[in-house]
Amino acid sequence: MARIRIQDENREITDPQQISEFLAPFGIWYEKWDVDGRIDRDATDAEILTAYAPEVERLKARGGFVTADVINVKPETPNLDAMLQKFAKEHTHSEDEVRFTVKGGGVFHIHPENGPVFAVQVESGDLINVPKGTQHWFDLCKDRNIRCIRLFQDMSGWSPAYVDNPVNARYEALCMGPAYLNPVGMGGAVKI
Repeated sequence: MARIRIQDENREITDPQQISEFLAPFGIWYEKWDVDGRIDRDATDAEILTAYAPEVERLKARGGFVTADVINVKPETPNLDAMLQKFAKEHTHSEDEVRFTVKGGGVFHIHPENGPVFAVQVESGDLINVPKGTQHWFDLCKDRNIRCIRLFQDMSGWSPAYVDNPVNARYEALCMGPAYLNPVGMGGAVKI
């Protein structure tokens, strides 16, 4: 289940309806899709895309996406640290970044023009988009494992466009589930 953490306000949102309502003014979609019983989380990429074809086609029509794929990141992924460093710095993209998490989890930190910096932790079953041009960065959770369906408007994909004066260094790279909290609560989550 997704969680939102607004570090500067020491506030967390965990109710799915409240998460959707909080994200909507920023142009961010949040949906919860079934995973348990629908697919084997170790299914092939093709099996995952087939299982979620109706949802993927709906999103393609909604956002003008032309292709979808599955990304698999795990601790043994070659050059993982270099890849993670690329996305852990505040950046934007020229199109929406859309992710449906099949397995594992991570945190999108969003730095909107019209609101506070906030983190959205995604886990298995969570769909989120980060609208094009939105300043953000991404961190994996401690287990360094995520498997996602990605959608693209351009067949060649996109690269991060780093921002001037990034704020990511002021915010902890954290996962917000109970296993990642220290005994005093939300204020001191484990840095990963």
